[in-house]
Amino acid sequence: MIYDCLIIGAGVTGSAVARELSRYKDFNVGVLEKGEDVCSGTSKANSAIVHAGFDAAEGSLMAKMNVEGNEMMDELCRDLDIPFKRNGSMVVCIHKEELDGLKDLYNRGVANGVKDLKILTKEECLELEPNLSDNVEGALLAPTGGIICPFLLNIAMAENANVNGVDFRFNTEVEALKRDDKGIWHIRTNNGEYLTKNIVNAAGVYADEFHNMVSDTKIHITPRRGDYCLLDHEMGDFVSHTIFPQPTKLGKGVLVSPTVHGNLIVGPTAIDIEDKDATATTADGINDLMEKAGMHVRDLPIRRKVITSFAGLRAHEDHHEFIIDWVDEAPGFFDCAGIESPGLTSSPAIGRKVGNMFKEKLGLVEKTDWISKRKGIVETKNLSIEERNELIKKNPAYGNIICRCESITEGEILDAIHRPLGARSLDGVKRRVRAGMGRCQAGFCSPKTMEILNRELGIPMEEITKSGGRSNIVLERTKGGRD
Repeated sequence: MIYDCLIIGAGVTGSAVARELSRYKDFNVGVLEKGEDVCSGTSKANSAIVHAGFDAAEGSLMAKMNVEGNEMMDELCRDLDIPFKRNGSMVVCIHKEELDGLKDLYNRGVANGVKDLKILTKEECLELEPNLSDNVEGALLAPTGGIICPFLLNIAMAENANVNGVDFRFNTEVEALKRDDKGIWHIRTNNGEYLTKNIVNAAGVYADEFHNMVSDTKIHITPRRGDYCLLDHEMGDFVSHTIFPQPTKLGKGVLVSPTVHGNLIVGPTAIDIEDKDATATTADGINDLMEKAGMHVRDLPIRRKVITSFAGLRAHEDHHEFIIDWVDEAPGFFDCAGIESPGLTSSPAIGRKVGNMFKEKLGLVEKTDWISKRKGIVETKNLSIEERNELIKKNPAYGNIICRCESITEGEILDAIHRPLGARSLDGVKRRVRAGMGRCQAGFCSPKTMEILNRELGIPMEEITKSGGRSNIVLERTKGGRD
């Protein structure tokens, strides 16, 4: 089989591109993902922020995609049935001599097309956010900033692409690329060879490696590690806006923000490393995060209320710019490289841009029966008593609580498993319905979730993993083990 296009990477960028390319008829699209699920890399570990667009350099592709992606979010999230809230963001200045920097950000934001920006006085800042540091001197308010669930954005776009005919191949790592004299690309993977007329390189921190296999014009991506702490639900209203410090050359700094699920997130740090798989947190990183967060938000009880910490890698390209284009010397090869922050916000716009470029170059025609909407998994804890009772009457599994911390039912987990591109691991379930994301961090619900995976998919308990690969939970059965 020869695909019309194969996308390398099922993160938020690859999934956005897959969804857009699924619009076209007689165009066979596939996605190759080395992980066991969508959203297995950078897209699963980030700030969950929809950026307004005032930070990226004026006139840059990064700025353009950020603002366009931000403007697309309301309709996209309605279509895909995922949570999104425009809570607004504040860039806080704590040094009077740096107040002019807020004006610079304001001017850049206006030039980038960001709407309704406003510079606040000290008094206005504290009125909006009483828990800001007493050292606050002013802030830039961006009402169009928002918060989102990065997992569900990625998963929903991938599901929608799959429903529209896109083929996803997981546990499939690309090893080499070669174009033959007939113009067909041969992609060698650990699961055999795939043939395609076109390739989209959406491989995150590995995008430079694939680009450099086919182009004499080299690019270089540095993995930039960011550490995060997630705080308990009871801290979810500690601030209502996303609180940023003034940015530096390493990024937007350590933010403090509510999440759409009612937690509080703090992070990230910005530490350049060499290992593209090094996502372990460090004591130094977490201590640095705590110190910096406390400079702008007072009395933040991170050490007492943190329920987990994690780290993610940003794909920092040397020129700090998105690379979204055809590679001239490699016909049929398309780059989506250097997609770091604000990549999550930009992903819908990137997908649309790539789709339009393919449409124009290849003369693609849109389907008349393309499915634009997707129905999400019901959240039983948000239903009224009457709605919940009616649901349980139809399916008793919705009355069986599996995850006590997040009030996730067996019915929700079953939906996570059996829907398009359904979960096959504990983390796959967690990212779809939050079972295991609460205070006990899966200490109670993991065995029950494993039993459901075993029963529904026939996966032996010894082969059920946390997140694919060798992350098995059970090593072997004891003598008295049950089937």
